[in-house]
Amino acid sequence: MNSFLVRIYRKAENNPRVLVGVVEEPGVKEKKAFRNLYELWDILNPIKKEQASSKRGKCSNGTQNTKRNSV
Repeated sequence: MNSFLVRIYRKAENNPRVLVGVVEEPGVKEKKAFRNLYELWDILNPIKKEQASSKRGKCSNGTQNTKRNSV
């Protein structure tokens, strides 16, 4: 299990999906910024993101399926 420090600088009171901040991992100098709930989720779950994109595959018309599931 990984540990993260999540700093949220702004959020919209009427829409909890709108937030801005950074994620730090202890012992790692790099900070990763996020601008919404989906980007935060992708930072915190990088392996699941890669697995999900490989499972999605392509649509019948040949384009990449980029539909996100609701959180």
